[in-house]
Amino acid sequence: MTRMQCVVLKEAIDHKPRASDFTLVEADRPVCPDAGVLVRVVHLSLDPYVGSRLRGRHMGEVPPEPMKGPIPGAVVGQVIESRSAMAAEGDWIQSMEGGWQEYAALPSGHFRKIDPVAAPLSAHAGVLGMPGLTAWAGITQLARVGKGDTVLVDAAAGPVGGTAGQIARIKGAERVVGIAGGEEKCALVLDTYGFDACIDYKKDGWREALKEALPEGLSVFFENVSADMAMTALSHARPYTRGVLCGLVDAYHAQAQSQHALNAGLIIGKRAQISGLVVYDFYARWDEYVAEASPWITSGQLKFVEDRAEGLTSAPALFERLMDGQNKGKAVVTVSPEAS
Repeated sequence: MTRMQCVVLKEAIDHKPRASDFTLVEADRPVCPDAGVLVRVVHLSLDPYVGSRLRGRHMGEVPPEPMKGPIPGAVVGQVIESRSAMAAEGDWIQSMEGGWQEYAALPSGHFRKIDPVAAPLSAHAGVLGMPGLTAWAGITQLARVGKGDTVLVDAAAGPVGGTAGQIARIKGAERVVGIAGGEEKCALVLDTYGFDACIDYKKDGWREALKEALPEGLSVFFENVSADMAMTALSHARPYTRGVLCGLVDAYHAQAQSQHALNAGLIIGKRAQISGLVVYDFYARWDEYVAEASPWITSGQLKFVEDRAEGLTSAPALFERLMDGQNKGKAVVTVSPEAS
């Protein structure tokens, strides 16, 4: 039996994941499933929700078994064996179920064939992957951003927030304001993603700066961090504002479950429309998003930044940086070369 490497948990955890919680082990390479494919993992996406999933606190999903199950993660890979009519040997695929391992066996319906020349392959782990789909769904399908909107995006330096702000601009937003932590991240939001303003919440007086950045209020907000920040956004809202609640990063590693209290009176007074976003609802439209967004990347309208590491052994350290909010752009691990 051919062997491969994969990353597993040393033991069950109930804390913010640290690099020391993981170890590299050898395992049997999986066999190609009926009607499925066996892929060589090339790019591995590291995403914040995995930190919650490892603790059994994400959408009811079971955490991987310590010292056995690979850490979950989306992958971009190349088919090395196929028993599927949907992809042939040599084709490229994206899957949300590849995991932190060198090879992945993917059943029918658990992968998407992708075009390797429409955009850089690693983009399918980020701006054309789940983070990009999340941003597109929130901005175009829930908030329905259009001409004249003023949009506020929290966690604007992240792959979801940065993409959301850019898509808002592409769809006609008049003004796009971001919130991020630290001068370096705010520079990324302004200089690369092209926001009109970015508020550094780590600086004294940031709330007044936010007010000044929104002189006429906002018509859309895209919240990634907390209920408190959503209510801060709503305090600057015009009547009939549309809000998208995408994530609650502040609560992902809390020891106790938060109630995420919202100010019902403020919501009513603003006549606000608040939508919860779960990206799973939009998986069926993934190809539609990629077809629309790929030309934006080619034209330079949609930019992305990667925090790239090489090799499976580097995944735990990069993941710890992601958990601490120290990553600069989309966290991606290149597991193997694109050229086989």
